[in-house]
Amino acid sequence: MSEEFIQTIKQLGVSVEGFRADYDGRLKKIEDNLNHFETYLARGQFPGGGSSSHGAGFSPEAREYKEKFLAWARKGSDPDGLRGLEVQAGLSTVSDPDGGFMVPEELDRTLDKLAIDTVAMRRLAKIVTAAGDYKSLLSSGGASGGWVGEMEERTETDTPELKQFNPPWSEMYMLPEVTQTLLDDSAFDVQSWLQDELLDVETTMEGAAFINGNGVKKPKGISAYETVANASWEWGKIGYIVGGHATLLNNADKLRSLKYALKPVYRRNGIWLMNDTTQEVISNFKNGNGDYIWRQGLTENAPDTLLGMPVEIDDNMPDIGADAYPIAIADWKRAYLIGDHKVGRRLLRDPYTKKGWVRFYLTKRVFGGIKNHQAVKFLKIAVS
Repeated sequence: MSEEFIQTIKQLGVSVEGFRADYDGRLKKIEDNLNHFETYLARGQFPGGGSSSHGAGFSPEAREYKEKFLAWARKGSDPDGLRGLEVQAGLSTVSDPDGGFMVPEELDRTLDKLAIDTVAMRRLAKIVTAAGDYKSLLSSGGASGGWVGEMEERTETDTPELKQFNPPWSEMYMLPEVTQTLLDDSAFDVQSWLQDELLDVETTMEGAAFINGNGVKKPKGISAYETVANASWEWGKIGYIVGGHATLLNNADKLRSLKYALKPVYRRNGIWLMNDTTQEVISNFKNGNGDYIWRQGLTENAPDTLLGMPVEIDDNMPDIGADAYPIAIADWKRAYLIGDHKVGRRLLRDPYTKKGWVRFYLTKRVFGGIKNHQAVKFLKIAVS
């Protein structure tokens, strides 16, 4: 076989890989857009076209409420009139003078969108909007069946076992503050300041909770669930594959084993999750031909891939170390569920506690937890 022919074959392989990466990137972008659409659909929220910054797509009552809300945030003016507009804008149906005011619809949507862009689990997981207790049932398997002739007796099948997912709501709060002097300055953009301050705290807290939250007064993160060797997996636990070393990740074959630990129905939508440090280690792995198994996205916004599956980075995931679980792989839409309370975000203005300053006390209710324990697997840094 001539050297020229070998080089041609290699170049063809590179072209095929490039096409595949480009295709994967385009497909991921379509899926991301669909996921955003699904999130808005669940909340009944659509921008309605045009620039939301100018109030397009919102009712006259919603636009008026936003103007009055920002005036109230700046000066504390006309709270009684704002309460009436809150009802007219469809944000609230009750009078609760001690509970603060609902964040305007436009600002609420903007915060939701930016949170999805910032928090990895909000991009990956399924998001629902609910009020009151949220409950859903999922079959954990176990139903039996068989083939029979037309006139033969049917053996009674086992009843499939249904598991209930009933996560508790958790309330988070944020407390940004600003001087009254700044609020009195007409050039000070109250909306942008609120948006930046609230988003920073909210996304930091949620990002940590969806990975490491213990489920007590906060969402239950993926690391809070009991784990078990995948060969002994049972419902309610997360199966894991060991990495083969007590403290290091140095065996690329174990990543392949982890990939195939997922059943095909979940693997086809599987996405890796890890932090930057773990990514750096894996990006140096090569196959038997000396090629890197980590593939950089070749087009803008195209995801990196590992063993043909996209990768998400979240620095809340643990580092590589003894008995740690630094890598997860899952069909996240089926594995993890995030719930946002229908009430949305509520804001209280406090100009009294700290003289010369105004504090804004914002609350939001949310839940999070693993709904389908079959759809997620971990890699554990251990020998056995």
